[in-house]
Amino acid sequence: MLDSAASSHEKKYEVSETMHECPVTTAIDVIGGKWKVIILYQLRGKTLRFGELKREIPKITQKTLTQQLRNLEKDKLIERKVYAEVPPRVEYTPTFLAEQLNPALDLLCAWGKDYQKAHE
Repeated sequence: MLDSAASSHEKKYEVSETMHECPVTTAIDVIGGKWKVIILYQLRGKTLRFGELKREIPKITQKTLTQQLRNLEKDKLIERKVYAEVPPRVEYTPTFLAEQLNPALDLLCAWGKDYQKAHE
C-alpha cells in the first residue's frame, strides 16, 4: 500500500511539473516591464529603424532599447532586418504574433487617455 501511495504522489508531482503556466503569466513574462509594450505600440503596423524608435521613445536609453529589441526578437514579436549598406541600416517590424496584441494596445491607449483626463 505504501508503494501505491508513493506512486500516486509521484504521478501528481509529474503532472504538476509539466502543467503550463497561466496564459496571463506567460503574456506578462513576454511583454512585461517598462519598455516592451511601448516599443510594440510604436511599431504597430509599421517598420521603423533604430533611430526612429529612439526618437519616438525619448526617455529610453540606447542600451535599454537595444536590449529590449533583442528580447522582443528572441520572443518572436519583432523581426530584425539588416541591410548590407554603409552605414548599416537595421529595420524592425512586428510579427503576426505582435500584431495580435494591437487590440489590447489600443485599449491600453484609450484607458491611459481616460486616466490622464480624470487626473487633470
